Parts: sequence; C-alpha cells; structure tokens
Amino acid sequence: MTKHFIAIAGNIGVGKSSLVRLLAARLGWTPFYEAVDENPYLSDFYQDMRAWSFHSQVFFLSKRLRHHRALLDHPDSVIQDRSIYEDAEIFAKNLYRQSHMSDRDYGCYRELYEVLTLYLPPPDLVVYLRANTDTLTKRITQRGRDYERDISIEYLARLNDLYEEWIDNFTLCPVLTIPADSLDYVHEDGHLDIVTSVILKRLEDKEVVMFD
Repeated sequence: MTKHFIAIAGNIGVGKSSLVRLLAARLGWTPFYEAVDENPYLSDFYQDMRAWSFHSQVFFLSKRLRHHRALLDHPDSVIQDRSIYEDAEIFAKNLYRQSHMSDRDYGCYRELYEVLTLYLPPPDLVVYLRANTDTLTKRITQRGRDYERDISIEYLARLNDLYEEWIDNFTLCPVLTIPADSLDYVHEDGHLDIVTSVILKRLEDKEVVMFD
C-alpha cells in the first residue's frame, strides 16, 4: 500500500483541525495536529515584539521541522494540521511586514528557513482551505476560544492575503485549493465525500489544480 503525506493549510478558523480529524477517520490515516510545546519566548515577545520576534519564530520553526521529520518517518499515511511553510510564509512574514521584525533578523530567518527546506522532502500534497474573513470570524466565534476573542478582521485579512501570495508561488509539491466558504464537510457527509474523493484523485495525478 502506498504511503501518503498530506498537509492541510489555511487561515485561523478555516477548519483545518476538523478536516484532519474527519479525513483521518475516513481514510484510516494517522492525524498529526499542531505541536503544543510551550514557546519560552512568548511572554517576552508579547511585551516587546520587535525585540523577541526572531527568537520566537526560530523556536516555532525548529519545532515544526522536528514535527515534519517525524511525519516523514512515520510508517503509515499521515495528515498534518498546518505545514512548516506557513510558519515562514504567513506568520513570520506578517511580523516582518508589520515592522515587528527587523530587516536583519528577517533576512537571517528566511535564509535559515530556505536552506532547511531545500533538504526537507515536501508533502505529497498541500490542501489549502480558502475562506473569506466573514466565514473565518463566524467560525472563530462559534468555537469560543478565549485566546481568539481579540483576533481582528484586519488581521485575518492580512493573513488571507499572505496565504494567497504563498499559494500562488508555491511549487514544492501539488496544491489542491478547497473553497471552505461553500463546503461544510463537518455537517454534510456528502461534502466530505467530495473532498475525500478529490484529494485521493489529486494524489494519483500529482497535478497542481484548483478545486472544481
């Protein structure tokens, strides 16, 4: 049996963890969720983002690299909740563009990230869940996590722009874009059937396509 490694990517609240859970149950694959290791720099980072953003992002990058390696070494097919690429291409880049990371620190971080990813085999497929800010805000409110209450529409919009920029230029592996605004795979089994079928088809074809 062929072993597969897919990564589910997308903005906060788009439904990555739910899709990972449902696909893992449907396909019998092993789910890997975001690492929960506590970042020792976070307290300092929130007090002075510009001084500590580099340290915090390098910590996240190192943990994501270790996580990615574990996925590659796993004996069975795996589904990852958020990829290593999003740390650099979305969240670190956002910090830099918001002037929370200096040119020097960002340049060093990017060099480290780009060199490491040269030697890190990519997933077989990245599944990008695309949703507008209204959908994201609604879902964030529905799940009611205290630490997400202050996330602004403007922040989500900036991240959405970065996701689109990243996906438009990503060539390391095939990408499948799924319109998360119009598909409710959590409550509609038929929608989950469609998503599962298309993912399996794309794994066979190895084509970079939009979801039809």
